Amino acid sequence: MGIKDNNAVIEKEVENAIISNLQKFLLELERGFCFVDRQMRICTETSDFYIDLVFYNYILKCLVLIDLKTHKLTHQDIGQMDMYIRMFDDLKRQSDDNPTIGIIFCTDKDETMVKYSVLNESKQIFASKYMTVLPTVEELRNELERNQLMYGEELKDH
Repeated sequence: MGIKDNNAVIEKEVENAIISNLQKFLLELERGFCFVDRQMRICTETSDFYIDLVFYNYILKCLVLIDLKTHKLTHQDIGQMDMYIRMFDDLKRQSDDNPTIGIIFCTDKDETMVKYSVLNESKQIFASKYMTVLPTVEELRNELERNQLMYGEELKDH
């Protein structure tokens, strides 16, 4: 996306990079995605909230909310997305739409937090790591080995 690889990256830079590369981003998301809005405002009686990116998937027939985080996933991020989904389902979803889906893009996520949060059983909230630069061959090799060990152990347990 052409974003600097440093810890000072702000969410607005990630959002701007996605918007300027929207066609490529939509193709990465796969089929059926239509861009709706960025920084979409949703209001309650007492507060205003802004969703980073809002899409509609005409194949799934649902709204898809994307929240961009420039840090490791936290339980607060998960709770915020859960609230956004509930608000959209109540205030924005049409009667013939399926339930809203929320995706949190973060720089890292702790699998233990995923296991013990609503992400574990939710069919509406997902978290995915993103990278601002491609990993080295060695980093890819290490990640593959880590995943093989982690998922290999899970398969043995079942």
